[in-house]
Amino acid sequence: MLNERKKTKEMSFIDRFCKSDFNSYEDFRNNFTINIPDNFNFGFDVVDEIAREKPDKTALVWCDDTETNDRTFTFSDISKLSNKAANFFTSIGIKKGDAVMLILKRNYQFWYIMTALHKIGAIVIPATYLLTKKDIVYRDNAASVKVIISTNDETVLSHVEASVDDSKTLETLIITNGNREGWISFDEEIEKFSDEFPRPTGENATHNDDIMLMYFTSGTTGNPKMAAHNFLYPLGHIITAKFWHNLNEKDLHISVADTGWAKATWGKFYGQWICEAALFVYDMEKFIPIKLLEKISKHKVTSFCAPPTIYRFMMQEDITKFDLSALRSCCLAGEPLNPDIYNKFKELTGISMREGFGQTETVVAIATFPWVTPKPGSMGKPSPFLNVDIIKDDGTSCNAGEEGEIVFRAETGKVPGLFTGYYRDKDKTDSVWYDGIYHTGDIAWIDEDGYIFYVGRSDDVIKSSGYRIGPFEIESALLEHPSVLETAITAVPDPIRGQVVKATIVLKKGYKPSEQLKKDLQNHVKRITAPYKYPRIIEFVDELPKTTSGKIRRVAIREKDNQ
Repeated sequence: MLNERKKTKEMSFIDRFCKSDFNSYEDFRNNFTINIPDNFNFGFDVVDEIAREKPDKTALVWCDDTETNDRTFTFSDISKLSNKAANFFTSIGIKKGDAVMLILKRNYQFWYIMTALHKIGAIVIPATYLLTKKDIVYRDNAASVKVIISTNDETVLSHVEASVDDSKTLETLIITNGNREGWISFDEEIEKFSDEFPRPTGENATHNDDIMLMYFTSGTTGNPKMAAHNFLYPLGHIITAKFWHNLNEKDLHISVADTGWAKATWGKFYGQWICEAALFVYDMEKFIPIKLLEKISKHKVTSFCAPPTIYRFMMQEDITKFDLSALRSCCLAGEPLNPDIYNKFKELTGISMREGFGQTETVVAIATFPWVTPKPGSMGKPSPFLNVDIIKDDGTSCNAGEEGEIVFRAETGKVPGLFTGYYRDKDKTDSVWYDGIYHTGDIAWIDEDGYIFYVGRSDDVIKSSGYRIGPFEIESALLEHPSVLETAITAVPDPIRGQVVKATIVLKKGYKPSEQLKKDLQNHVKRITAPYKYPRIIEFVDELPKTTSGKIRRVAIREKDNQ
């Protein structure tokens, strides 16, 4: 339970967990701490507490591609709906420690289902709707999934149903937004239950070090790993929401991400609600830049976060046609944004975009915080208490300008927001977390002012003729060419050089692939970067492979080239 503290009219909800006002980045990094309650539970200690104190405060504004389905939920609504859901779930046998997979796209039920499962103490496993039967079977058996709750999507439902016979622990299927034979209708069932749910006690109570949430995260080889987070994970996202997104109780914030990805809990759940900000959710079937801009304009969204790809496509439209006057904060993550788009966006909106970095295993670890002047291409500066360092192969810290691996000097499971390990896989955990250091596998360099610049995943860094070449520098150079809408840089094996640089490019409207254009692009890169970094291979495509959150999947390009 939260420790009782004397409250004043000026105290915001977030103030019971941390100091939220700092006068400089140095003050923030040196003095930020989180007050960790005993047995913290996000459902009871955040959602229910805000609902008790401010029942009519807007928590969620939801819309889809229609003009008639818009929904608004207060914190009181989320509290009561999560209680009804928790009562329903316990009635069918879901208990503390049970693994429940959610495949809910951007359905509004996701938010009170998550809250309900946290209250019970179940282990939540959000999953993307792109999973096939094979993917679902692997996840079910690896995590001993007991229940799957799915959106009413024929493709998703058919893959889930095909997985049942091979899933050893799966007992129950629950569907939202409809009915189907063999499935329990969530929306119908919760109406039968009370909107009060007492906080569990005794052996059913949750504790800070219990597993609350798991995400399957893939590398370039092998099966996906299960990154486990405990009940302190939401508190770590105070940094994400308050000090990167820069949110307060008056904001309406959108992060463009499907709920199956960790970016959803990064940007549209925990930290934002601790800040008392309202979430804006656009349940889109397909990303169409004009439609997203229309929604942002119509609903007066104040804070926006998305991968750079989303910004690039939005900037292909005439954004001056949309009323973006309510926007005051824009963030991006996933990969650096080229200066042209950064500068054009600032010219049109007056907003300096702020980059950030983190992983499924973490909260935001490096970011352009409010006191840090943005440098286009830089992720910003380290977060407090994660103790970020960039180290060389010998374990020593890098000097300015030297490339190395981003690591966190932190004891396993002791830092709010940092994963506790890979579930049921000690070997993989020990391979990245040893000697008190978590190794991210991400390569970066730091400048003399303390700004950190991303180079790439260690798997993405290209080693050609003895040179180490990071993909993002070349991508940024190509994106400055007027013909290039999107690009991904990958390595192709070469018998002489070991690897050579390949650029996979989507052209803007009005440009057509040609050998001359390839030469122009190669010469363009030679002029902007060191000549040895130019792409020796260029392939023009209609679209790049991406996750549903908009991040480019370079691994898919490499796999295709290696077939």
